[in-house]
Amino acid sequence: MRSSIIWNIAMIPWYAFGAYWLMTALRVKRTKARERSLDRFLTVVVVVAAYTLLFSRWMRIGPLRLRFLPSDPWIAYLGIALSFLGAGISISARYCIGEYWSARVTLKQGHQLIRSGPYAYVRHPIYTGMLIACMGTALVGGEWRGVLAVGLLLAAHSRKAMREEAMLTREFGEQYTSYRQSTGFLFPRLLHRPGMGTPASHS
Repeated sequence: MRSSIIWNIAMIPWYAFGAYWLMTALRVKRTKARERSLDRFLTVVVVVAAYTLLFSRWMRIGPLRLRFLPSDPWIAYLGIALSFLGAGISISARYCIGEYWSARVTLKQGHQLIRSGPYAYVRHPIYTGMLIACMGTALVGGEWRGVLAVGLLLAAHSRKAMREEAMLTREFGEQYTSYRQSTGFLFPRLLHRPGMGTPASHS
């Protein structure tokens, strides 16, 4: 019973994350350039596989169902806290990027770079938050399938972020190069001073 209650609590930040995305998905600018359909398809396949591993009970098969952590309540509560933190970072970043957001690698009409909120420290804070939330959920579950899910998401988001950076560099040139030099990729640099101005990231 306790494990069921803990799992339901751990799902709350994911419900909030999904609800906010649904509410804001249509309030974006029109697209003027986008990634190849094949790249998008491969990203979706990996992300769907990762979330299936993380949330679906039927994936508790073979070594995937084995635990990599003891079943201690404090570990589950730590995981819940990380899930809330990660969802909060993603929602904050989604709010900051506003109408320039897209689920795929794109440039919007009149695209601008944004350096407010979490974008002052990392170039892809939406992915950062999602990864932290997934790490938290993996701690709650405590099984190796969660570790594999985090690894798949890290690979998918990293490759997608690199495609975004290539597109943004072509579009904004030195402006984006300067921004990259002052911020972290998915996690903040240890020695960082947020710059002035208005450049930022895409996701």
